[in-house]
Amino acid sequence: MERNDPPSLESLADAQDFEYERRFLVTDFPAQLRDAPALIVQSYYLADAGYALRVRVQASDVEANLSASSRPLEVLAEFHDAATLATVTIKGPAVGGTRYESERHVDPDVAVELIRRGGMPMVKTRYSVWAGSDGWAVDVFGGANAPLVVAECERSAPVTDLEIPSWCVTELTDDRRFSNESLAARPYGEWAATYLAELAAAGPRMRGDFGTNAQLLPE
Repeated sequence: MERNDPPSLESLADAQDFEYERRFLVTDFPAQLRDAPALIVQSYYLADAGYALRVRVQASDVEANLSASSRPLEVLAEFHDAATLATVTIKGPAVGGTRYESERHVDPDVAVELIRRGGMPMVKTRYSVWAGSDGWAVDVFGGANAPLVVAECERSAPVTDLEIPSWCVTELTDDRRFSNESLAARPYGEWAATYLAELAAAGPRMRGDFGTNAQLLPE
């Protein structure tokens, strides 16, 4: 391997720090499923070619009234005292729904100050949903990424033979534009119309190389 070549997933395998997930666009997330909200404000200090460095603060059981006009740092200031979790995370490029990720818990007050002082901040509400045999995280973005909604299913091993909820419109698993670090650098609001026209022309797709997909009926 040349000195400047990025490490492969195989070369990092001994670290045991990986996330396995599949991600989907949601355009009509049912109101009755919006339980267990968690407000998330996070900032990316590096976002390049799939590599990322993130600081995140999370406030559980908080459902802020997010909109396109929401400013992440103002939301952070308002809900600072409600923060229950803070992490620093490094990520490598995603390949086929697999991504290197190493995460450490940090003091929420320190994380808040880091976010206030730099990086590319973003804000979202995350809902935890049980659908089929899996738990799902559904992120409803505010600020410059509104009205984007992304659902992800994460497991401790590759996500195969997935039961996909009816409210998942099309798969985004390997579309780097929808990674959080990409959205921090180039928010969805700037290119949503172009993407939706692209989706209308090409039609939705679900990847067929992760086993058998099953479509769950609406609840």
